[in-house]
This record gives sequence, C-alpha cells and structure tokens, in this order.
Amino acid sequence: MRMYKDRFINYLKFEKRYSEHTIIAYEREIDGLFQFLDVESMAFEEIDYRFLRYYFSNLKEQGKVATSVNRAISSLKSFYKFLMREGLVQQNPIALIKSLKTAKKLPVVVEKEKMIKLLDNMNSSSEDFEQIRDFIVLELLFGTGIRLAELLKIKEQDIDFYNKKILIFGKRSKERFVPIHQTLANELRKYLDLKKAKDFQNKSTELIVSKEGKEAYPKLIYRIVKKYLSTITSQKKRSPHVLRHSFATALLDNGADLNAIKELLGHAGLSATQVYTHNSAERLKSIYKQAHPKA
Repeated sequence: MRMYKDRFINYLKFEKRYSEHTIIAYEREIDGLFQFLDVESMAFEEIDYRFLRYYFSNLKEQGKVATSVNRAISSLKSFYKFLMREGLVQQNPIALIKSLKTAKKLPVVVEKEKMIKLLDNMNSSSEDFEQIRDFIVLELLFGTGIRLAELLKIKEQDIDFYNKKILIFGKRSKERFVPIHQTLANELRKYLDLKKAKDFQNKSTELIVSKEGKEAYPKLIYRIVKKYLSTITSQKKRSPHVLRHSFATALLDNGADLNAIKELLGHAGLSATQVYTHNSAERLKSIYKQAHPKA
C-alpha cells in the first residue's frame, strides 16, 4: 500500500499543484498511520472505522491538540478519497470520522498605527543594503498581504513600476497582481540599484536575497519580522503571517469590500476571508469597552 502513497503524492504535486510544504504535511500524516499499523501488526487492508477511531484517540492521548488531530483526519480523508477514485480500495472507513471540535481563534494582528510608525521610521535616507531589504520585506508583507512563500517567489521582472503592481504566484500556481504605493515603488528602485551594485558572486534574480546575494529562505524572513515586531509589540506571535492578518484587518477596518480583500489575499473562497470580519468586530467591541463610560 505504500506504493499507493507515492501515487497520491504525485497526484498532489502534479494534478493538484499543492505547495511543497503542504505535500510534506500530507506525507507526514500518511506515514504516521503506516507506522502505527506496523506497531499494531496490522495490514492496511484490515483498517476499519473502529481502528481509525482508535488511531485518532491514540494521537490525542499522545498530547496532540485538536487542530493537529484534525489535520491528520483531513489528510487521510483526502488519501482515501484518492484511493476510492482510483479503485484501489473498495471501502472508505474514514468517511464517518468527524473532526474534533476546536475553539475558534481570531487572527493575531499588529495595530496598524504601530506598523505605520515602524515603517515610517525605517523609511529613511539609509543606503544600507540590509536595512533597505528589511524595509522591503516588512512593507511587502504588511502593505500587500502576501504569504511568506509568495514573497520568496517574487523575481525582479515581476515588478511593474509603470502600473505600480507586482505579479504574485500564489497557491496552486494561481497568479494575481497586488498594487504597491509610490513610497514602496521608490524604495524598491533604490533596493534594486543597491542589489545590482553589490559584488555578489552568485547574483540571484529573486527580489529578496541574503546579505551574500543568495536566494532568501523562510528562516531569514522570520528573523527579520521578529526582530522589528519585537520593537513595537510584546505579543508572542510575531510571524510573517501576522502581517498578512494585519493587512486584511486594516483594510476591513477602513471599509474595504470583503470580495476585494479576498482577491488581494488570493483566497480561493470567501469563507477564508470572512474570519477577518469576526476579528474586526472583536476589536470594535474592545475599543467600545475601553472608551464608553457605561461599557
């Protein structure tokens, strides 16, 4: 049955065009089930509804949180759906398995006023390559709402200075344009000029690069974001995705249409974007409680 896993992974990679990160997550969950089967000395073909309930209960007993167990359930449901479609199994024992209930968490955001002040302070007459690069990273994440993986894929030729927009390659190879304002456009030109003037051994066409001129990598972006957000907030979560959430919430607070936000974020459906309406409502309640004398 492990050879069927390889077929499923190729299906995710070439037909569904999932990202490498997503594919690794699916593979990890399937391997987890196979390892459990080995421990229980059980064949894949013998799996039934009761065994899967036992497996997911075991994950919970190991200390896995509900969201992690639900990720395993979702991954294995997709796997079985593929096996059924291909005629590789006759029954789908996971069909009746329901996800665990989880508490809805609102997206963590940074106040837009703090971010604007931070970016204004960074946007100086500095000629330091790394400082300008860091500004570009933060401005793109907060100013356009793009994902970390999308940021790393931007190439120099994807920037349209004339129309002030950047071509973004999103999930499942979907393309979209995000607008940029004049300040960011000016800083991008300065950054590209400095990058071109640098005597890098391996010049990369990727927009964001390390101080050695190599392609940027996720940990570098995380370090940049954490470094600067630590100066304006004490909240534990200080990741690139927090800036994406902050972008969407700021737009909603300023009256932007939900469908427009959906397009800018590159969401496939409106349901993923609607979480920000709850976030905005909660923030309004918080402001009301703090400001109203009878709250």
